[in-house]
Amino acid sequence: MMKKFILTVCGSLVGAFLALVVFGLCAVAVSFSIMAAFAKSEVQSIQDHSMLYIKLSGPIAERSADVSGAASVMAMVQGQEGSSSLSDMVKAIEVAKTEKKIKGIYLDCQGAQASAATMRSLRNALLDFKASSHKPVIAYGYQGYSQGDYYVATVADSVLLNPVGAVDVHGLAAVTPYFKTLLGKVGVKMQILRVGTYKSAVEPFMLDSISPANREQQSLFLGNVWRVMAGEMARSRDIAPAQFNAMADSLMLTMTAPALKAGKLIDGTCYKPEMEDKIRRIAGLEQDDDLRLASPELVASHYDNGSNKDGIVAVVYAVGEIDGSAGPMADGENIDSEKLVATIEELRNDDDVKGLVLRVNSPGGSAFGSEQIWRALEQFKQAGKTFAVSMGDYAASGGYYISCGAQRIFADSTTITGSIGIFGMIPCAQELIENKLGVHMSVVKTNANADMATDYGIVSKAMTPVQLAAMQNYINRGYDLFTQRVASGRGVSQDSIKKIAQGRVWDGISARRIGLVDQFGSLADAVDWVAKKASLNTGYYEVKEYPDLEVDLRAMLSSLYGMKQQERLAQSMGMFYTYYRQLEAMAGRRHVLCLMPPIEVK
Repeated sequence: MMKKFILTVCGSLVGAFLALVVFGLCAVAVSFSIMAAFAKSEVQSIQDHSMLYIKLSGPIAERSADVSGAASVMAMVQGQEGSSSLSDMVKAIEVAKTEKKIKGIYLDCQGAQASAATMRSLRNALLDFKASSHKPVIAYGYQGYSQGDYYVATVADSVLLNPVGAVDVHGLAAVTPYFKTLLGKVGVKMQILRVGTYKSAVEPFMLDSISPANREQQSLFLGNVWRVMAGEMARSRDIAPAQFNAMADSLMLTMTAPALKAGKLIDGTCYKPEMEDKIRRIAGLEQDDDLRLASPELVASHYDNGSNKDGIVAVVYAVGEIDGSAGPMADGENIDSEKLVATIEELRNDDDVKGLVLRVNSPGGSAFGSEQIWRALEQFKQAGKTFAVSMGDYAASGGYYISCGAQRIFADSTTITGSIGIFGMIPCAQELIENKLGVHMSVVKTNANADMATDYGIVSKAMTPVQLAAMQNYINRGYDLFTQRVASGRGVSQDSIKKIAQGRVWDGISARRIGLVDQFGSLADAVDWVAKKASLNTGYYEVKEYPDLEVDLRAMLSSLYGMKQQERLAQSMGMFYTYYRQLEAMAGRRHVLCLMPPIEVK
C-alpha cells in the first residue's frame, strides 16, 4: 500500500514538473514570438517597384488590435494571416500617393466583413489616391466579389474576375430573429421596460414579428444607405442606376463572366497567374521577378503623424458595446467606461493635448457607463480644449449619448446613428422553474422588495405592479436625462429632441437633415477641423491615437482561448450560433441599456 502511495505521489510530482516544463517552453516560445513581432513592427524600408497590397478578407477593425505585434503573434498561433485595420489601410493609401517606390494599389478581394461606412471610408481613400497620384488601382476577385468587396473594387481602373468567379450584388436586407415563442416554450417571459416607440432592441423578446414602427425605420435607413452604395457603384461602372438595380434584382450571383462583362460590371477575366503577371507589368518588374507586395501595416508605418511643436490632437477610439461582456467568450472589442474616462482625464490634464476627436463605432450599451463618458468629455471641453466626434459604422443609442456634447459631429452618409432611447429587460422564469423544473422557492425577507436584490428572486417570479411602476419610472428618468444631454449638446430644446428620439434609428443622411449630425466627413476631416479650431498650424501638430495599446500576454491567451471556444460552438451550432450569442448577451447584461438592436444587414 505504502509503495503504491509513494509511486502515486512521485508520478504526480513528475507530471506536475513536466507540465511546468511544457508551460515554460510555451511561454518562452511566445516571448520570442512577441520579441520577433516587436522587431517586425519597426519601420522597414519599402522596396522599389512595389504595389500596395490590400487584402479584403474577414473583419475590418477600426485600428490594429495591438500595435506592439501581439495580435500578429495570435494570428500566427492560429495559423492565420492577420487582417489589416481601416486605420492602417487609410494611412497606407495616403502614404502611397507620394511614395515613388509604390507604383499602384492591388485590391485582392476575398470577402471582407464590414458595414457600409467602413467600406465607404476605404473607397473614398482610394478615390482620393487616384485623383491625387494618377497611379493605377487594380482589383481582382479570385473566387468572386462579395457585395462589400465589389463596392470598394468599383473605384479600380480595372475590375478583373476569375473566369469561373461570380459577382454577388443583391441590395440590403436586415434580418432580426424573434424569440418570444421560443422563450414561451421554455417557460420564460420577458418583462419589458422602455421609452420610445421605435426602441426595437426589446422587440425580439416581446413580439413574434417586426412592428410597423420598426419596419418603418429599417426601410428608411436601408433605402438611404443602398441608394448611396448603388448610386456610387453605378456611376463608377458607367451604368444607369435603374439598370444596375435591375441586375441586382436578377440574382447577379448566377451570371456568367461574359454576361458580367457585357453588362459593364467587370472589365475582364483572368486566372491568378495571369493576374500576377499584370501586377508585375504595372510595377515595372520582369516576368520572372517575385512580386513586391507591400502590406498596409508596412506602408502605414511610414505615415507622418506630424511634429509636436504646437501641440497634440488626440484621436480616442470608442469601439464596441459600452461596458459589454469582457470575458474570453466576448464578441469583438468593447468599451470599458472606467478606462475610457481615465484616458480622457489624462488628456484633459496634458498641456500638450489641444484637442480631441472621439472616433465612435458603437451601438451603445450601459446607460450608466455612457453618462460617465459624457461627463468626462464635458470636463475636457470645460478645460478650454476642442472636442469633435467622428462616427464610423454605428454611433447609436449610448454611442450617440457619448457623442452629443461634441462641438462638431462628423459622420458618413451611411453611418447608423440616433436610437435615442433607453430600456431594461427582466426575465421572469417562474413557469420554467416551478412547473417545468419542479423547483420551488422559499423566501424569508425583512422588507417587501428585499428578494429583488437576489438573482433567484428577480427571475423566479413576476414583478408586482408596484415594482413594475417603480422600474418604469426609473427608465423614464434615464430617458429624460438622455434627451437633456442631447438637447444641451445640440443647442436645441428638449421637446424638439423628443420628437426625433423615441429610440428611432437614423441613417447619416437623415441624421444630418434633422440636426443630429453636423457634417459629412472622414476621421481625417474631423482631425483637421479640431486642429484649426484649436489654432494649430498645419504640419506643426502631432496626431496621437488612444487608448495606448500594450502587450498583455494573459489577455492574449484569454482571447485566443475565447476564439477557439467560439469556433467550436459556431461549427457545432451552425446557423443557430448567432441566435445563441444574442440570447447569451441578453442574459449577461445587468444594467439599464442605451443600446441599438443587433441587426444583421446583408
